[in-house]
Amino acid sequence: MLAAVTCALAPAYVVRWRIGPLPSTVLEAAVLLTVIAFAFESLRGRRALRWRSPFTIPAALFLVAGAVSVAVSPDHTKALGLYRAYLIEPIAFFFVLGNVLGSIQRARMVLLGLAAGGVVAGLANGFVVLDAIRHHTLNLALPPPVVIYNTSNATALYLVPLIGIGASFVVYERERWVRLISAGFVAIFVASTFLSLSRGGLLALALIALIMAVINRRRWILIPAVIVLGIAATLIPGMSARLSHEFDPSDPNNTIISREHLWQVTLQMLRDHPIFGTGLFGFARSIQPYRGGVYEENLIYPHNLFLNFWTETGLLGLIAFLWLLAQAFRTSWRGWLAGALDWRPLQLGIGLAMVAIIVHGMVDVPYFKNDLALEFWTFLALAWAGSQSRQAANG
Repeated sequence: MLAAVTCALAPAYVVRWRIGPLPSTVLEAAVLLTVIAFAFESLRGRRALRWRSPFTIPAALFLVAGAVSVAVSPDHTKALGLYRAYLIEPIAFFFVLGNVLGSIQRARMVLLGLAAGGVVAGLANGFVVLDAIRHHTLNLALPPPVVIYNTSNATALYLVPLIGIGASFVVYERERWVRLISAGFVAIFVASTFLSLSRGGLLALALIALIMAVINRRRWILIPAVIVLGIAATLIPGMSARLSHEFDPSDPNNTIISREHLWQVTLQMLRDHPIFGTGLFGFARSIQPYRGGVYEENLIYPHNLFLNFWTETGLLGLIAFLWLLAQAFRTSWRGWLAGALDWRPLQLGIGLAMVAIIVHGMVDVPYFKNDLALEFWTFLALAWAGSQSRQAANG
């Protein structure tokens, strides 16, 4: 299925080219090809499109907020490119998936595509970290080496939400072959997340494990086990050294302190731009007058879920995104409790993926990247497809 191939190519957004003055990527080409193929098949078959979903209204508000942010941005050309890559294309892909994912088998194929892309990114990144360990060049005070992505955190941002879905399949899926395949992916993704040394990713992973333990009927055994394993993981020599920097306020590699400084100046800037923010591609330029020696890093986002959307898309965009998150939790929770049996593990997994996005998003950028935007809207499409299956079964 073309949509599944597109999902597998999510990390391939790093392969870029230009068509005349217009930049493009492998991922963008795959999304456009999928949308065109869907439009052709729909017209040929005179298929009525489904537009009503739990996410349609907040998606429309998000698009409006993005259009306003293009107008507000200090660089309209680059802002328009981000609007296309982060909003228009993934939302169009969302509606395609919402119309074609009529069965759990198709939903699994799409997830398999996301997982395949994750395997490539995770193993490639893990290889360079292990190679650095083998050659004794890994400096645990600094971000580890990366390949494909620009930062090691990007690996965890993409993989940990998929771990939530995979873990739900491992525990609650009725078909044995699905459980086994999911277990293989989860093992690879957990190992890749540890090798990314992403502290935000590991925190999100720990919370997913704790939630899985709490909702299980064997919780009184699993909760202590998760806590013990979590403590043991922090005592691994390399991991303990990596985490130790966060407990020393005077350590120049303490990212908590640097994040606090970043958020402080971002809030100062937002006092002057409270409604519209600074527009897409506007943060790095707009923050300059507010740095004042407090914030030294050159980052293009404020690395906090709420501040990211507030600065980039204004209050309307922030409200729209929070609405999308609320609808995702509502839809997935209802699907887990009372949905079609085949879809229930997936719906629980979508809820866990949203938890991972929020937790890691407190200290990073879990949306404003081509692959992460596509992954997020794919999750919403899967939740929507599951809710339609429940309605059909009840009807």
